[in-house]
Amino acid sequence: MDTKLKADIAESAVVTELLKRGFRVLKPVGDRLPYDLALDLGERLCRLQVKAAWFDRKKELYAVDARRTKTNRRVMRRAKYDDGDFDFAILYLEDRQAYYVMPSNVFNDYGSTISLIEGDKRQRKPRSADYRERWDLVSIWAAQPATAEATPVKFGEPFAGNPEPSPAID
Repeated sequence: MDTKLKADIAESAVVTELLKRGFRVLKPVGDRLPYDLALDLGERLCRLQVKAAWFDRKKELYAVDARRTKTNRRVMRRAKYDDGDFDFAILYLEDRQAYYVMPSNVFNDYGSTISLIEGDKRQRKPRSADYRERWDLVSIWAAQPATAEATPVKFGEPFAGNPEPSPAID
């Protein structure tokens, strides 16, 4: 199974789980945005990046790449996500039907790989364990007031920073 198919399966599983939990799910057209899904939370949208985990047999743990991957015909490039790219990362373990719900700042703090330990073999659990099935974090986030103020942009004009307010139309 190729990575694109695994990503599609993970995204479908996350959509299903969110719908079961009563969320209103939005799916952007195409894959040019730094997030895969959005949630309509009434006054706000919550942007979600979905990642499919794989099992590393050697290390006996699940892993997720914490970087974005851009490919063309010849080159695969990986880069860290920017802090404002999404609000939560949802990490999906297909064979366990498990989800890790991580705020973007936690996800972005990892270097390149996030380890997810499902067994109880270790004395100390990794910090990723704190985010297993933490769907409540999305609701807590939604209840907080928005910190950014929306700036209207005229249709057909590119947004370039903080534009001067438009004069009032009588």
